[in-house]
Amino acid sequence: MEFLHTKSSFSFGKDIRHANTMLSRMKGLMFSKEMIGDGIILDPGNSIHNCFVRFPIDVIFLNNDFKIIKIIRSFKPWRFSWIYFKATKVLELPEGKIPNDVTEGDYLEVRGV
Repeated sequence: MEFLHTKSSFSFGKDIRHANTMLSRMKGLMFSKEMIGDGIILDPGNSIHNCFVRFPIDVIFLNNDFKIIKIIRSFKPWRFSWIYFKATKVLELPEGKIPNDVTEGDYLEVRGV
């Protein structure tokens, strides 16, 4: 699955793993030594923690229309996010992957679903 920024056509990667079961969402990136593929999309989801994750990540909270609700850059291990009630999905990416021109309110396009 690939996620593209609609304004700039920037690709966040073509190998984004889809975590859509309770077990896959609970495990997420825990105990991983590095990012799995190009990232992971937690669906559904509106908050995260970074417990047992050994590295910082970039995070994008999305609604059902893939509108960006919140961006957290460099989300450190052992942290908890707020609950973003308008979000329904969470895109977790390698640290530094989100360009500065990607902002809250922008939309992402999904390919390869």
